[in-house]
Amino acid sequence: MPHWLQLMADALPTLLWAGLIFTIPLTLLSFILGLALGLVTAIARLFAPAPLVAVARFYVWVIRGTPLLVQLFVIFYGLPSLGILLDAFPAALIGFTLNIGAYTSEIIRATISSVPRGQWEAAYSIGMSWSQVMRRTILPQATRVAIPPLSNTFISLVKDTSLAAAITVPELFQTAQRIVATTYEPLILYIEAALIYLAMSSVLSALQVRLEQRFARYGGFLEARA
Repeated sequence: MPHWLQLMADALPTLLWAGLIFTIPLTLLSFILGLALGLVTAIARLFAPAPLVAVARFYVWVIRGTPLLVQLFVIFYGLPSLGILLDAFPAALIGFTLNIGAYTSEIIRATISSVPRGQWEAAYSIGMSWSQVMRRTILPQATRVAIPPLSNTFISLVKDTSLAAAITVPELFQTAQRIVATTYEPLILYIEAALIYLAMSSVLSALQVRLEQRFARYGGFLEARA
């Protein structure tokens, strides 16, 4: 077996284990919490009183206007100056959650706004409350529109978790860096890490297509395209 192939085979279990223990949990937790935060922020932007709207806008403005890596550094390396000490994984989780929350809030806000006003009026005319209208009428329709951009955000998050290596989270990429430090074979091992990210993204992209087809079937898109 060629040396480079043997090196990749030896490193593969360690890299996959790091992805399973750190990369995947960090991605899932960050996306779920960020999606919840994004929903709250979007609803605040659309329906809250003016002071809360201003707070929501400021949060989105700050997060979207600064690099994710800088946000992670502020949380992990900056907050200790204020006496707030966080372990690497919780710091990364907070950073990714805040980042995802800002971006998904804009997606959710746009999709809710895209539902015709007549849907609101029709729901109110049959006696629904605001919460019932949102839960039974508006959000189901907005979800179909939001699936593609939210899926893209999730796939991007899988790759962005590699930035957590900068704050010492031992996820897939930092594990590759540690192996490189002992083997002095950066090209082979970084290509292997890239291939693992590519494989995960490809699987998620295939699932995204299936999910879009499922939701489009009930939204009229497939019929219109045909």
